[in-house]
Formats: sequence, C-alpha cells, structure tokens
Amino acid sequence: MIDNKDKIILDLCGGTGAWSNPYADNGYIVYNITLPYYDLLDEKVVNFCIGLNPYGILFACPCDIWSIAGVRFWKSRTSDEVFMHSKILVKGLRVIYNTNPVFWCLENPIGKMKEFMGGPEYKFNPFNFGDPYTKKTYLWGKFNIPMFPLGIEPKIINPVEHTGSNSTKKQTPISWISGKNRKERRAITPPGFAQTFYEANK
Repeated sequence: MIDNKDKIILDLCGGTGAWSNPYADNGYIVYNITLPYYDLLDEKVVNFCIGLNPYGILFACPCDIWSIAGVRFWKSRTSDEVFMHSKILVKGLRVIYNTNPVFWCLENPIGKMKEFMGGPEYKFNPFNFGDPYTKKTYLWGKFNIPMFPLGIEPKIINPVEHTGSNSTKKQTPISWISGKNRKERRAITPPGFAQTFYEANK
C-alpha cells in the first residue's frame, strides 16, 4: 500500500467532507476548511492553509450566487453579498496560487462562475458516476480527468421519473434529491464522483 501519511489534502469549504473522504480513508492528512471551525474569509485561516504546503486542494466554493439556481436572483443580490462570495472565491484561489499543489480542483454547478473562471476543464452529472440524480457540475483546475479504473465499466445511469396522469405518463430527468433538507443534501459531493476523482488524483 502506498504511504500517504505525509500528503496533505485541503478541502476548502468542504462541508460534510464528502469529497475528501476517499483521501482520509486512504491515509492522507485531510484538513476540512469549513465553517464553523475554519472561515476562509479569515486571513489567519488563509495563511494557515498556505503554511501547510498541501499535496492537493479540493475547493467546493459556495454556489449561492454562482449557480444557475441562484442566478435568477442576481439583480436582487446586495453588493455586500456578491462581494462576500467573490472574496471566498479569491481567498481560495490565493491559497492555490501560493501553494502550487500537485493537483487542485474548483467545483461549482453550472451558472455564473464560468464568467469569472472561463470555460471549465470538465463537466459531469452525478448520474455519470452512479448517483441517480442530475446536477450539472463544472470543474476548473489542474487535475486528471476522473475516469473509472481500468476494467471497471462506468456506472452510467440515466435517471427518469414518471410525470402526468396514469393515461399519459411522461419521462423526465430527475433534477433533484427529494425529501427533507433538499438543498443541503444536494450540496453534498456525490460519493460516486468523489471516489472516481480520488482514483484519478492520488
């Protein structure tokens, strides 16, 4: 087994830590830089991250103002709100720039982020990696494209649900995770993608 005990992974704005879990499970030192314990807007936290000299950085920048779901509210956003989310993006990119890790990846749903970061390096839906829902997501950065390990077929699932009356049912793509705390659950990195990304970027 490869010894990963000296390799540090930063999970910026990592929330539940779902994206970095495969690294923690395989012996990497993982720092989940997320509220309430770590605030990326705090300059002390930024300097702490830079001082760690990370091997890899995962950056799930909060998507409240960037995602296509939030863009429709763009005109009603206050300047303070836009500035705060822009600062989070810039602070994370500062950590990346000042540490030059072996790999780094910024993740965000389809939306306004591409106006700031340009076209993404990779696009995916959770169902492409075996998680049965849609959430078109863009990735920017320096990383290996997540591919399934040699010999394992990609678990492509094309999720559908039935809508309409019993006599005229239609099939439409599932675009949400239903149930309680829908927004919070959809914000969690899909496990199939997280594992596949780890396999490509060890």
